[in-house]
Amino acid sequence: MSDIALAKSDVNISGREKPMKYVYLLRSKKNPRKTYTGISTDVQRRLQEHNYRQSPHTAKHAPWELVAYIAFTSASSADRFEEYLKTGSGRAFAKRHFW
Repeated sequence: MSDIALAKSDVNISGREKPMKYVYLLRSKKNPRKTYTGISTDVQRRLQEHNYRQSPHTAKHAPWELVAYIAFTSASSADRFEEYLKTGSGRAFAKRHFW
């Protein structure tokens, strides 16, 4: 994972750091047809959790590789994009652009 450069947090109007939120796409190394879309403020930690089988939704197909991640300064935009990627048209979009 050392080749992944995560974006730094933005600073909000009050001058405090505002954490980025990331939508990430994973592919199973064990079964490359299996994919997973998730959301986190720390992609490296989350990938590690998936690979250590700490998530019941992905444990069966570990280990995982990170295919892509998209950074958002707006948590609500990240949430909406993740939800979209889990719809039929969102899965088709991800298949065309990421898988």
